[in-house]
Amino acid sequence: MTPSPDALLDAFHQQIRLRDRDVEEGNVVERDGLVHRNYPSDPSTPGAMIESPEGLGDDPDAVIGAQRDFFAGRGQRVEWKTYGYDSPADLGDRLAAAGFVPEELEALILGDAEVVAVDVELPRGVRVRSVEVGPDLDRDLERIADLHDLVWPGTRWITMRFGEEMRARPDLVRGCVVEESPDGPVLCASWLRMVEGTDFAGLWGGATHPDWRRQGLYRATVAHRAGLALEHGHRYLRVDASPHSRPILERAGLHQVSTTTPYVLDPGAAQA
Repeated sequence: MTPSPDALLDAFHQQIRLRDRDVEEGNVVERDGLVHRNYPSDPSTPGAMIESPEGLGDDPDAVIGAQRDFFAGRGQRVEWKTYGYDSPADLGDRLAAAGFVPEELEALILGDAEVVAVDVELPRGVRVRSVEVGPDLDRDLERIADLHDLVWPGTRWITMRFGEEMRARPDLVRGCVVEESPDGPVLCASWLRMVEGTDFAGLWGGATHPDWRRQGLYRATVAHRAGLALEHGHRYLRVDASPHSRPILERAGLHQVSTTTPYVLDPGAAQA
């Protein structure tokens, strides 16, 4: 039986958020009172994160100020990842007052991988396949980075970061591409990050070439990655979905259970 949206959200909260499982490989992981934070030891490396899944206690502004001062002292850009059900209810306003800048609101999408892992018809001559560690990985990463940089300029580094994760944990991280030829451009690309010791696998980074949208390519990558997740024992999927991908995911059988908004503190930008 497919769990209800409330049951899925509870499982996500217990398995992922409270256990600090949304952490990139190699990051320092710390608890500072009620705050959960993780960050690269090198302050110039992107990827520092804060969450507060247990609330912020009786003096939220003091807790927020302490985190602001910690990362400002390191000169490190940090994202405070908030969810719509976090407390206090005015957490976003308090973060903004402390100098954190809100970015795009996304939908937290969860669901049963088995519901999603179906055959999807693709245009003639187009195929979907996994990207794995091997002799062609560097070429695949460059091709994926080309697509992501076309869709979201300046994001090549994100592709390379996923490549580093894949090399470090090939059992947990896979790429996924849709293509006509391994020598041609990537038409759609995305990532699967399976969360060790949990029921969840995350779908990340979906991008489709502007000339190939509305032809089922992204949906095919969702189905392909869902199948991989099931093969490796992860029965639930998680997506932080943009307004563009949310309807596709909901039509596929996944559920919006909350929202998530990043609030970013960039000490370098403040000094510029």
